Amino acid sequence: MSLPGYDYLKPIFFLLDEERAHEYAILAARSAQRILRVSGAPSFDERLACEIQGIRFPAPVGLAAGFDKNAMAPHLWGALGFGFAEMGTVTGHAQAGNPKPRLFRIPEAQGLINRMGFNNEGADAVAARLSEVLTQAAPTPLGMNVGCSRKVMGDEIAELEDVGHTVRSLVPFADYIAVNVSSPNTPGLRELQAPERLARLVGTVMAAASEKQEPPPVFVKLAPDLPDDQFAPIAQSALGSGAVGLIAVNTTIARPGVSGPVTAEAGGLSGAPLGARADVCIRLLREAVGPEVPIIGVGGISSTADVLARISAGADLVSLYTGLIYGGPLLAAELNRGLLAEMEARGLSDFASLRVSLQTSGDPV
Repeated sequence: MSLPGYDYLKPIFFLLDEERAHEYAILAARSAQRILRVSGAPSFDERLACEIQGIRFPAPVGLAAGFDKNAMAPHLWGALGFGFAEMGTVTGHAQAGNPKPRLFRIPEAQGLINRMGFNNEGADAVAARLSEVLTQAAPTPLGMNVGCSRKVMGDEIAELEDVGHTVRSLVPFADYIAVNVSSPNTPGLRELQAPERLARLVGTVMAAASEKQEPPPVFVKLAPDLPDDQFAPIAQSALGSGAVGLIAVNTTIARPGVSGPVTAEAGGLSGAPLGARADVCIRLLREAVGPEVPIIGVGGISSTADVLARISAGADLVSLYTGLIYGGPLLAAELNRGLLAEMEARGLSDFASLRVSLQTSGDPV
């Protein structure tokens, strides 16, 4: 789905190098934030609201990690219709990421390949910015997505110290913490999904988060490339160590439904081609953890039908990134309207009822 108006701008936007276009988008977001804060908190239809782990989400569609890596515009995303936004991934050390070029569009498939490599300013710099910007609280919940710095990978003690420092730096600003052990672009990172290592990592995150008077809930983000029979033990390890929820899924090293020279580029594939696998992974996790554990569904979301599919598979909330590139900045608001229309068509009063209806019937249509 591409929204009216953006169709005219997108060809111009796509003339730019992918990463340069993203940099301009973040600069525009930061400028827009300064303007939109004057008008106060955004308004959401109350029927979209839901509460998960004590957090009130004004709408179920969020911004996934990766877009606002350095928390440049935490006030903006609610004004664009996002019910929450995940900042990061942030690491303990500032790092430049992988060599450029490292971001590749696949327009014919509405997909994206990236091998960014956790490029970010580091925990201390991001915390300093949030301390300055969030003198006025963000109007919608903020997640802080944290990961290991490349320079510490392979030394478990250093890994734990690195993530602990990042969490302590960011926890004052976090409505929830997301632990990223699933990016394919930092060598060795996905090995942290092994149940024993994940348990120690989540335990470290929990200890660091507890330094806040009311510690935020912790979610763990998993890879779509795990064997199906590994989702249950990994999920149980995360939950048994103190995490309360899961995020499914990160980008994939597979290349489903895409072709051409760009598919030979190393990195993780996101966008529409990931949607079917995301549904499978969400269903596997829901079967493994039961109905009460919250799951945020990510992958291939660009239409109301996509949102309904992820919710039907077992997600409580959804978030997107690649869809924003192809659908434009008002996509979240459009998806919210689509959900309201679906509620009205089904004679339902709120999103919670829609979620129950979808997950009971298993049919998003």
